[in-house]
Amino acid sequence: MTTGMLAGPGMETIRLLGTVLCVLSGAWLPSGQASRMKSPALPIQSEREPLPSKGVSVHSPGCSFGGRFYSLEDTWHPDLGDPFGVMHCVMCYCEPQRSRRGKVFGKVSCKNIKQDCPEPNCDEPVLLPGQCCKTCPKGNMDRKATESLFDGFEFFQDKEDDLHKSYNDRSYLSSEHMSTSDSKTDFVALLTSVMDSWLPSYSGVARARFTLTKTTLAFSITYQKMSRPSVVVFLDSEGNTAFEFRVPQTDTEMICGVWRNLPKSHMRQLQEEQLRVSIVTMDSRRQEIQGKLIKHRALFAETFSATLTAEEEHSGMGGIAMLTLSDTENNLHFILLMQGVLLTTESKPPLVPIRVMLQYRQHTLREIHANVTAHDPDFAEVLVDLNSRELFWLSRGQLQIVVETEGHNPRRISGYITGKKSCDTLQSVMSSGDALTPGKTGAVGSAIFHLHDNGTLDFQIQVAGVSSDVVGVTIEMKPRRRNKRSVLYDVTSDFMPVAAAGGGRGGRALSSCGRMEARHVHMLLQNELFVNVATVEQPEGELRGQIRTLLYNGLEAKRQDLPFPLAGQFVSPAVQTSAGGHVWVSVDPRCHLHYEIVISGLSKSDDVAVNAHLHGLAEIGEMDESATNHKRLLTGFYGEQAQGVLKDLSVELLRHLNKGTAFIQVSTKMNPRGEIRGRIHVPNTCEFGSRGDVVEEAEFDDLVFVQDPEEVKKDPHACFFESEHHTHGSRWTPHYNPCFTCTCQKKTVICDPIICPTLTCPHTYQPENKCCPVCDERKAPKEISSTEKLEEHPEGCYFEGDQKMHAPGTKWHPFVPPFGYIKCAVCTCKGSTGEVQCEKVTCPPLTCIRPIRRNPSDCCKECPVEDTPLLEEGEMMQADGTRHCKFGKNYYQNSENWHPLVPLVGEMKCITCWCDHGVTKCQRKQCPLLSCSNITRREGKCCPECA
Repeated sequence: MTTGMLAGPGMETIRLLGTVLCVLSGAWLPSGQASRMKSPALPIQSEREPLPSKGVSVHSPGCSFGGRFYSLEDTWHPDLGDPFGVMHCVMCYCEPQRSRRGKVFGKVSCKNIKQDCPEPNCDEPVLLPGQCCKTCPKGNMDRKATESLFDGFEFFQDKEDDLHKSYNDRSYLSSEHMSTSDSKTDFVALLTSVMDSWLPSYSGVARARFTLTKTTLAFSITYQKMSRPSVVVFLDSEGNTAFEFRVPQTDTEMICGVWRNLPKSHMRQLQEEQLRVSIVTMDSRRQEIQGKLIKHRALFAETFSATLTAEEEHSGMGGIAMLTLSDTENNLHFILLMQGVLLTTESKPPLVPIRVMLQYRQHTLREIHANVTAHDPDFAEVLVDLNSRELFWLSRGQLQIVVETEGHNPRRISGYITGKKSCDTLQSVMSSGDALTPGKTGAVGSAIFHLHDNGTLDFQIQVAGVSSDVVGVTIEMKPRRRNKRSVLYDVTSDFMPVAAAGGGRGGRALSSCGRMEARHVHMLLQNELFVNVATVEQPEGELRGQIRTLLYNGLEAKRQDLPFPLAGQFVSPAVQTSAGGHVWVSVDPRCHLHYEIVISGLSKSDDVAVNAHLHGLAEIGEMDESATNHKRLLTGFYGEQAQGVLKDLSVELLRHLNKGTAFIQVSTKMNPRGEIRGRIHVPNTCEFGSRGDVVEEAEFDDLVFVQDPEEVKKDPHACFFESEHHTHGSRWTPHYNPCFTCTCQKKTVICDPIICPTLTCPHTYQPENKCCPVCDERKAPKEISSTEKLEEHPEGCYFEGDQKMHAPGTKWHPFVPPFGYIKCAVCTCKGSTGEVQCEKVTCPPLTCIRPIRRNPSDCCKECPVEDTPLLEEGEMMQADGTRHCKFGKNYYQNSENWHPLVPLVGEMKCITCWCDHGVTKCQRKQCPLLSCSNITRREGKCCPECA
């Protein structure tokens, strides 16, 4: 067993250092070649295979470096881990390469960029922390010149020490955790037969819509006149395969998929409209149709659409129409995209006359004549003042749009107009905070909708946690005047009261609206409709929520089913909150948990720190501050949405999900022990825990969970302590001392004493069954409860490590799962800002070679009374003598120390390494903590100074 903080770099750091330096020593070698070098520059094994990060498709090319996956054209400063840190003067680049077979892969290239630094235009330049080049103080001109040297190389402003970063800083959040404020870009593609190919033409036509969010491209594809495709292929500007998506074989005419982690090169081609998409059928009649991804101004307002096909076989013709209604008038705006309809053999194609008709049962209602060219076949027009019959037929999907060339041998395509189709979900979360008269009732409503081609709107609505009976459920528009509701559809008669499982009243409604008007379909798809729930106590509405489109994200959560409601009334004890939410949860055949959370009604002050936890309901009775062993962190997220996949669920949690005795809880800064919660029931047959893919270690290092004992024994990273096996990352209270907390870190057990908080009361005593003293209520006039403290100091700080609120000005040692109490750091609550500021404890500099830690609870090491004398060279060579160390190409005697030599960087004089009985250990020189604001680092100095 190892107690206290581990000395020297850990095994993970050593492994990472070897990986990085192995590539640095072969700086311009491909990543695969560098990792297969037989004699690495340092005596550390590098990675044998790339380790893709979570969410990275196996089809995505890139580079593996230091245990991380980088997309093509990514740049980074290599991080050698503690104590070496980030090499700011070394820049690595994932360079795209192509094999002889045309397969794209990545090659890691690293170079020293210090020689590229410009000469500062001042007498005394300074070196700022996190920078490679010196700059002039109080000026940014040199810094801009430095950054411009590297042509697209990204500078990551790594801080000297993460302990100085506020724990309220959410910059570490995964890119997959999206919020509604994330910028999105829409693209569209018309897929038809390739006209200039030697292959025969086909009749199939498809319309694909794409939404780019950060580096994720979600797509929805509808197709006609072809069997279900087997594969979707994205092609780059040179016609090479950039990404493949295998299409699930279902009976729908919709393909839903996601391309994650787009490389920068493909992102650039996408923005420049150079990518193409192709869908291929693999049955007896092989067909392939393709088209180019383009941006289009009509996508933002589109609410109706049509796919136009030809009646002739093998015509190769097709088109799509994007339509929308005017906001105030009954005018139908549309844009047509066509392929193969306009043919010409001239170098400068003449104008081709066409006519566009709006038909009902082959009777022409409207007709427009225009001239278009084959090079620019797009056509835009407005059909003004649709009458009531035309609007009725539009809402029922009975209007047909027809395009026909005029003259000899006319070419014709046509299609029916329906509501816009996509893989996105129409859903709504109803909360008391969004009611016309906002409140905090802790109740919730949840709804999902599905719009059919004939204008029928199916809906499922559930209400839970309301304090009085529901008397009205309506679908409404935004009020035209204050508190003056505009009801479109009253579905109260379909609502069936049901007692809520977690308390309060509730019920469900499952039915459809069979006569939606075209205007209402338009408003629905523009996110302009609301669901309102009225109760006896609040007849105008206790709950209200906007019907919104939830973007498809590729997770296997079953959105066609009602999600599980999340309410403050389900928290124990109940929370009177303005927020509500719902969550879709599913378990796939590999026993991976897919979840998707949507919340609404949080006030801005609450919506600053949101966390979701998955619990076993059996532990509800133990939900006090010490029962963290039964929590499983799902994610931290901003905004109103969070989604993800858990790949290593324990048997116990899977059983709770199967029995319906699990729940998901969302906590906030104001309610760190739960703001909203919902009971989860997901039937599954996973009796032996999660199986299938191996999860990357770093992905869940900060999680605590329980696994089957037999499975734990097989884990190579598990710990054996006090006759029990513990999983890597787990945390528990040891039997030998209940006032200690132990964690397992890759076969190493670290036990730390519990750090007691500082008490502000005048009288304290030590209870027999407690580890820490408490305030003596018998001598104190009144002990303030934690709830009252929170009300007294609403500007307090919420610390994620211990999940507690801390009063302004208080100091404590941080608890950081899974490492336990970090006694070498002290955190302070800045009451004015609500931020937690953590700083390192400054240890005195030591002159000895082998410092020791006298007690496990000591933060700083000390020099021993007598240092071990150095061994003779002959002793080092004896078989039974003390082991020596090999570092790089050099051998060192036991207790010998040296400054490490790093390729591309040189000798690192601020780091000292020594040989400890065959184990190489390294430590950076300890620097004093500076209190000044203007800090600089001078050349040849290891520590920063006050300017």
